[in-house]
Amino acid sequence: MPSRIYIEHALSEGANFPLPETAFRHLVQVLRLKAGDGFIAFDGNGGEYDAVLVDVGKRQAEAGILARHEVERESPLDLTLAQCISKGERMDYSLQKATELGITRIVPLFSSRSVVRLDDERWEKKLDHWRGVVIAACEQSGRTRIPVVEPVTPLPTWLDDEDARGTRLTLDPQGSHSLRELPPPTGPVTLLVGPEGGLSDMELEHARRAGFTGMRMGPRVLRTETAGVAALAALQALWGDWG
Repeated sequence: MPSRIYIEHALSEGANFPLPETAFRHLVQVLRLKAGDGFIAFDGNGGEYDAVLVDVGKRQAEAGILARHEVERESPLDLTLAQCISKGERMDYSLQKATELGITRIVPLFSSRSVVRLDDERWEKKLDHWRGVVIAACEQSGRTRIPVVEPVTPLPTWLDDEDARGTRLTLDPQGSHSLRELPPPTGPVTLLVGPEGGLSDMELEHARRAGFTGMRMGPRVLRTETAGVAALAALQALWGDWG
C-alpha cells in the first residue's frame, strides 16, 4: 500500500508543490522513493489524492497531484476525548490510539493529580509534539481529517467553560452506570479520563455538577492510557461504525 502523507496546505488536481521537510525525510531519506514513484496525499479536508514525486534533489523534492478520490473514513460519532495529562509515552499512546479510534477533538487537561509540570514555552512544544503524534496516526490509519488538539487547560476551568451539549461521560470505578445502561447519544459525546491516580473525589463531584455521568468499565481498575482507549472502542462498538 502506498505511503500516506499529510500536507498542511490545500491540495488540488494538477498542482505541483514542494514536499514539506518531514515528508521529504520519510519518503526520500527513509523509504528511498525516487522521481516517478507514487504516494497518497491528504490535506485534512476530506478525500485523498494520488500523488507522484516529480523531481527529487539531495535536500528537497517536488511532488504533483494526479487525481482526487472521495473517501470517507470518519466516525459518525462526534467524539471528544478530554484526557488528563499523563507522563511521556503514556500520553502519546492515548492520543495515538484515540486518533485511530476516530476521535474528533482532544482536550489535554491539567488535573490535581497530573504529575507533569512545565512552563508555558515547554507546553507549546509539547502541544506541537502531540499534534505530530495525531497527524502520524491519521497517516497510518487512513483518516482524511485531522482531530483538533486544544491547548492545555486546567480541569476546573474546562468543566466550568465547556459547552454542555450532548452526552458527557467520565470514567469512575465507583460510577453508578455501565455503558450498556446509557441511551444512545443524539449529539456530541465527550469522554473525560483522569491521569495516573485518577480524578479526585472533588473533581468527580465537579464533573457531575457539570453534567457528566460517572461510568464504570467493569470490575477492574484500568491505567489511564488503557481506560480511554477501552472506552472509545466500546463507544464505537455500541454507537459508532464498528457495527
